[in-house]
Amino acid sequence: MTEFLSQPSNLALFCLFVASGIMLIWPTIAKATGGSKHIGTMEATRIMNSGDALVLDIRDPGEYNGGRIPRSKNVPLAELDKRIDDFSKFKDKPVIVTCRSDSRAGAAARLLKAKGFANVYQLAGGFSAWQQASLPVER
Repeated sequence: MTEFLSQPSNLALFCLFVASGIMLIWPTIAKATGGSKHIGTMEATRIMNSGDALVLDIRDPGEYNGGRIPRSKNVPLAELDKRIDDFSKFKDKPVIVTCRSDSRAGAAARLLKAKGFANVYQLAGGFSAWQQASLPVER
């Protein structure tokens, strides 16, 4: 093995192999350490219908005003840390975080968990998945 790695071209190939392996498993690691559970649209609907759940939409206002999940609250990701106290009554209640496609929701979920929110969920696929499931949309 050391003879193989002593060749500069082989070392570069080995590093490329290791890096590609890490990139393949990174999404799984990120989800596991994200601090929230990914849920589908059906589970999100069930949680929303069961009581005092907060649906927190972290998209920018322009995106949010183009269509949104009914009764959702809009707080852009950039403002979430400053406005976190507005939602303190939901620390022990379900909070469903959504964005357009689930790419930004992880950062918001981690922040909420760090601030003491106990039941944080991410809507898998974000608002796009909500629309694809033909669920109600407010405008």
